[in-house]
Amino acid sequence: MHTQVRERTNLPTRVLITGGAGFIGSHLAEALLERGGHVTIVDDLSTGRFDNIAHLTNHPCFHFAIESIFNEVVMDRLVSECTQIFHLAAAVGVKLIVEQPVHTIETNITGTEAVLKSALRYRANVLIASTSEVYGKGNTIPFHEDDDVVLGPTIRSRWAYAASKMVDEFLALAYYHEKGLPITIFRLFNTVGPRQTGQYGMVIPRFVKQAIAGQDLTVYGDGLQTRCFLHVDDAVKAILALSDTTQAVGQVFNIGSTEEVSILELAQKILVLTHGQDNDINLVPYEEAYAEGFDDMRRRLPDISKIKTFTGWEPKRTLQQTLQDIIAYYNYQSTIDDAKSEPGNWQ
Repeated sequence: MHTQVRERTNLPTRVLITGGAGFIGSHLAEALLERGGHVTIVDDLSTGRFDNIAHLTNHPCFHFAIESIFNEVVMDRLVSECTQIFHLAAAVGVKLIVEQPVHTIETNITGTEAVLKSALRYRANVLIASTSEVYGKGNTIPFHEDDDVVLGPTIRSRWAYAASKMVDEFLALAYYHEKGLPITIFRLFNTVGPRQTGQYGMVIPRFVKQAIAGQDLTVYGDGLQTRCFLHVDDAVKAILALSDTTQAVGQVFNIGSTEEVSILELAQKILVLTHGQDNDINLVPYEEAYAEGFDDMRRRLPDISKIKTFTGWEPKRTLQQTLQDIIAYYNYQSTIDDAKSEPGNWQ
């Protein structure tokens, strides 16, 4: 079918970011403002933080709404004023997913449906954030966008997140094929950087904060599972490259680093960079960290040839550079917290 797509430019006139007060959303908002765009974010602050966007609130082209994407009246107004939507609002983090499966499923599936319905009404271009979790237990390494998918059983809530994001993708692509809504989907692989919180199980901020505090680092499982960590600045550049590429409409893309590291080696690197070589690394069984029967994947490596072909994008930051950036951020945050705790410094 022929799909009418608004021509994308390097300067989108008006952009809406759902989940814009989150880790990735706040960095994306900054980048869009730097390009001269008008940016509005909507976030209920359930996992996002106002602190992430506080420095943007005086920008003349930035607006925010502390509201849920389930509020139809608010969403209708916000979408009517934009030409492009970056849908990042989702339940994220292994800890949250295991502990609140109902919230995970409802937020991801129903939330995406709400965004798509509003976007269809005003024919806005939509870019949807998905996740490497959709590859499930796949053993074909590296993961390619067209790979078959194998998930664990429904009795293990850990797979609710992967399944919900798969439904998001199916629904979005259905809107594209059946209704002609311009849709682009990107699957993020372990995006990390300043502002990311370890509250929901994200491994690098948890390790860094433990190391800075002089604590032992806790590694779940045997630590031999491997991941690839992408700096958020590189991730944002990839997302923007897709938003500028009309040919990306109707397609699914991996966004990630191809520099693979075991979690045990990652912990060791962080101890060296934080001068915490005297700290121990403790292995904690998954059953103690999450739940009985918790599944984890041994490797998570993306094939990024497709996005490189479409846009020319590839990561620029090494893992070493990324870790140094995150450690510098948390050292700075620690300095601020210490200053606040000094009597008379803060009211």
